[in-house]
Amino acid sequence: MTKAFETLPDGTLKVRSSGFSPPGCHPQGCGLFLHVKDGKVVKVEGDPDHIITDGRLCPRCLSLPEFIYNKDRITTPMKRDIRDRGKDKWTPCTWDEAMDTIVEWVLKIREESGPEYICTFQGTGRDVNMYHAPMAYGAIGTPNAASTLAGESCWGPRFCVSNFLLGGGYPEMDYSAYFPERFDDPNYSLPDYLVIWGKNPIYSNADGLFGHGTVDLMKRGTKLIVIDPRLTWLASRAEFHLQVRPGTDSALGLALLNVVMEEELYDKDFVKKWTYGFDDLRERAAEYPPEKAEEICWVPADKIRNAARAIASGKPTSWAWGQAIDGQLTGVQAGHCMIALAAICNNLDVPGGLTIPPKQGLWQEWLIRCMNSMPAEVWNKQIIDPVHIGYKQRHHSHPDSMLDAMETGEPYRFRIAWHMGTNPLACTGVQHKRWEAVFKKLEFNVVQDCVMTPSAMSFADLFLPVSSFAERDSVVLPHYGLNSCFVGAINKAIDLGCKSDMEIALMIGKRLNPELFPWESEKAFWDEFLMNELGITFDELNEVGAKQYPYTYKKYEKGLMRDDGRPGFNTPTGKVELKSSLYPDWNEDSLPYFKEPYLSPFGIDPETAEKYPIILTTGGRNIEFFHSEGRQIPSLRNLKPWPRVTIHPETAAKYGIEEGDWVCIENMLAQCIQKARLSYEVTPQLIHAEHGWWYPEQEGEAPNLYGTYKSNINMLIPHHVVGVMGWGSPYRGVICRIRKVDGLDDYDPDYPYEEFDVDPNYSLDKMALRRLAAKKEKGGVA
Repeated sequence: MTKAFETLPDGTLKVRSSGFSPPGCHPQGCGLFLHVKDGKVVKVEGDPDHIITDGRLCPRCLSLPEFIYNKDRITTPMKRDIRDRGKDKWTPCTWDEAMDTIVEWVLKIREESGPEYICTFQGTGRDVNMYHAPMAYGAIGTPNAASTLAGESCWGPRFCVSNFLLGGGYPEMDYSAYFPERFDDPNYSLPDYLVIWGKNPIYSNADGLFGHGTVDLMKRGTKLIVIDPRLTWLASRAEFHLQVRPGTDSALGLALLNVVMEEELYDKDFVKKWTYGFDDLRERAAEYPPEKAEEICWVPADKIRNAARAIASGKPTSWAWGQAIDGQLTGVQAGHCMIALAAICNNLDVPGGLTIPPKQGLWQEWLIRCMNSMPAEVWNKQIIDPVHIGYKQRHHSHPDSMLDAMETGEPYRFRIAWHMGTNPLACTGVQHKRWEAVFKKLEFNVVQDCVMTPSAMSFADLFLPVSSFAERDSVVLPHYGLNSCFVGAINKAIDLGCKSDMEIALMIGKRLNPELFPWESEKAFWDEFLMNELGITFDELNEVGAKQYPYTYKKYEKGLMRDDGRPGFNTPTGKVELKSSLYPDWNEDSLPYFKEPYLSPFGIDPETAEKYPIILTTGGRNIEFFHSEGRQIPSLRNLKPWPRVTIHPETAAKYGIEEGDWVCIENMLAQCIQKARLSYEVTPQLIHAEHGWWYPEQEGEAPNLYGTYKSNINMLIPHHVVGVMGWGSPYRGVICRIRKVDGLDDYDPDYPYEEFDVDPNYSLDKMALRRLAAKKEKGGVA
């Protein structure tokens, strides 16, 4: 195996490392080599000896030198007068000046108002996710660590429903990642079927799953069942493609359960010994025969039956579930169905089924210590709408409730915000202009990132430059430690003067609460973590590059999942809770159910539905970009220069749209402009639009802000329409219309809200309704 650092004959330094972020990727840890010549990274290549990735890399890793040395890259802290927000009037400052400024503001607000008046925000996927909350709770002392992602519609719902029903961790498809011999390990069994639900893993590589593990399984004979509104590359190769109407996954899940239960295809021994609430779930599933589900989901009843029989026949069947489950009103219920199907067919924690991690480790313990460091009276001021009682089990403030509080000043008026690894005006969240307005009202904003973003240009007063993974010593931990098959070493190859997210957390932590931030460096933190988890040091990890975790199947039989050491699952009943014993305490139904998506053709008044006859879905990943990151990288923009909306050819012809035309997508909330991509991968009733687009080549100063609103599809999604427990927002399934336009300049920045009627039982966006009422009263635009 190649050494971590090797000097080649031509003087080039070859550094072995692991890809993480930034630049963007989830904590996948693809093995790679960085070639450093004259102090610069000049080449990236895959590591063919990596235990998981086998030398395979995506364009984002390969374009790393373009990212590091891009003309837009910022490598020194910068400050700006609050009166110059929106203007490119930045002045460089030192790291000490920047930290002094932040500490001064934090101490001032804590003394004058209280720590709860400070809020912090994170994005999605970057490693800052691991340090954001501990820094907020343990260093700053605020209970308000949040994101702007409506209903926290990414990973959070799946992670929490797993906690509630299984007792911890994040279940993931088993592609032999825990074993040195991989697929040849005698403990491993190849899945007969792999169900890919709301995920496109070879494009997203989400959280910790190496997506090409799916292809590895296919090569060995695993058959696919894909649940996706789009005919993806994987769906085209599936034995069953259930082309579900966006937002109706829970109805489909109940129908699949109906077939497995009614035809008694489940594992009776496992159900009797290890599950709770089977008969109640069976009664609920009986309400959703495949014929009823066909009417709701548009998936033929016979296909539902045959797919359910295939799922139950797999010995084993594995599962890969994705963000599309999270981004819908009843996403928690859809995840409930998936876990229930895996459980009753005895595919939990068995070879080739769904892996389940053991009890949590050092990183989670550090987070809990930081949470517990706050007085109870401060923690109880965390912003969560009282309606969403279940969301209190999550350690974040509720995103939608945060926007409501920041707009109204109730229950208190926020004064400063710190934004970490997030570009909220271009990517996460919905109704971004409202977020921009509340951030601009604050007295002080800190943004830490790698380049100037629309968000930083709009409202930041202090900018902290973040290092790339080539500029740090660290580790990559798939699934953020909640189901890590391995841990990989990240090695520092160059130094441009930036700081990693962890280094920034340590800098501020040592100034504000050194007891909870005792480590002298990021490497020292990971030394302690690695010794605690695997009994090795960072340097020892470096010798091998990556080390796999040991894995034990059927931990529930051996007392390895419960805190008390008894057999079973770490739930109140000690079993897989097919019927939740917790949900009733949170005013939620203990069994999964279906609810029509908000702003769907069938949940809105007929007149509005006729006006907006097309269903919109969003969120599909691009292999070139990580959410809103990478738009200034030449090779990546050459691969995909513009945002694309996928339209069925019949639908395009109806509206006079041809391949490559500019298209305006609009509904009663907003509009955005993207280029037409004609494809049969969507049905005629559906379009799919890309998210995260902005244009670094355009004017950066306000009001243009790099054109961030021109192609912003999330502006068409309503605010604070979430499930009972606070999770899930309708990123999939809202109505819209399309028309051909000449270009981006046809975007109307003053596009008004339109009045519409919805089912009054929905959790309504009170602010939008107030605006609509004001518009009606004044007879004009609110």
